[in-house]
Amino acid sequence: MKYVKKLVCIDCGEEYDAEPDKYLCSKCDNEGILEVEYDYNKIKEDWSIEDLKANEDLSIWRYLPLLPVKEETPRPSLRVGWTPVYDSDVLAQELGLEEIYLKDDGLNPTGSLKDRASAMAVVKAQEAGATTVACSSTGNAASSLAGNVASMGGKMDAVIFVPERAPMGKVTQLLIYGAEVVSVQGSYEEAYYLSDGAIKKWDWYNRNAGINPYLVEGKKTVSLELAEQLNFEMPDWLVFSVGDGCTIAGAWKGLYDLKQIGFIDKIPKLIGVQAEGCAPITKSFRTEKPLETTSEDTLADSIAVGKPRNYKKALNAIRESDGTMVNVSDEEILDMMVTVGQTTGVFGEPAGVTGFAGLKKLVDQGVVAKEDKVAAVITGNGLKDITNGKKAAGEPLEVPPNLELLEKTYKRGDRF
Repeated sequence: MKYVKKLVCIDCGEEYDAEPDKYLCSKCDNEGILEVEYDYNKIKEDWSIEDLKANEDLSIWRYLPLLPVKEETPRPSLRVGWTPVYDSDVLAQELGLEEIYLKDDGLNPTGSLKDRASAMAVVKAQEAGATTVACSSTGNAASSLAGNVASMGGKMDAVIFVPERAPMGKVTQLLIYGAEVVSVQGSYEEAYYLSDGAIKKWDWYNRNAGINPYLVEGKKTVSLELAEQLNFEMPDWLVFSVGDGCTIAGAWKGLYDLKQIGFIDKIPKLIGVQAEGCAPITKSFRTEKPLETTSEDTLADSIAVGKPRNYKKALNAIRESDGTMVNVSDEEILDMMVTVGQTTGVFGEPAGVTGFAGLKKLVDQGVVAKEDKVAAVITGNGLKDITNGKKAAGEPLEVPPNLELLEKTYKRGDRF
């Protein structure tokens, strides 16, 4: 907390002390999302790129001067962050580009970018004196919270509310990690409201990303890392799938921070991609009207959020960067799972590759030029959603254990 100045409401500008359990503006209620403000001049005096390069901690905590935590607070033992960046000529060609950088956040400890936010939540919960952390989730936030809490060695508990459609692979992860799992017979929205009531009733720490301003600060480490991995030479575009809006808002915040302290010269244009069956933020972006709740009709469960709570930060991020938004169909998402997998060896879940599907569409439309330098993030691992992976990839070839029959199948060209 050395460099944190205050919390500021993005709606009315009201300022607050940076207490670990201060979630929303007291005047604006649920519309009053808070932003963490830093003393950039002091950070510039005390921290340099050379200091960063000398840091051997390859996790999100290497960016401690830009994080709202006390240095002495215990952290989860899982190593979150420093996920790889790949430069794939073959994928670039498939997308109609000359160059594409892929950052695989599916290689975080529990398999998604949301480990970044959950690690932050565990630290802030301790600073608030809480021993139980709770959230509602379509899957990834839940598993990341459960895993990060488990890594504290029994010192904390996790209570997770999931909608009944959450993939069983993700629910199983929660149970393995020892979380208390509440499967809500309803939508994500209904799971959210139940979790909100329970959090208030039992005074648990709130890990819901649309409420807690510190979780954006955890998620922003994805763009801090990407910038460092690209030697602070930023691409023209940076692409994310969008559900609640917290991830793309975090990416913007990280880039803004880096520009304020002089580590980068420019901020990439941000592209937010939603599924056609659940695209309330895209609609608000295009119409410039207040957000309207929509259905959650998409197989990309991680971004199936019909009433996003961090949409204002997401819209601000896209507009401030002069970026854009686009929607893609479930079919385009499934096709992109295969395209990314077969050109890079990276297996992304549906929401994890949604950004790439949107990027392809924007290249085809001429919004993104062939020669533009682009980076996109795989936000979750495909092993979390084998059902849809199977839909995308198809069935294996089935043959009896007979070489002659295999040879006949091979010659017929059924598969090989």
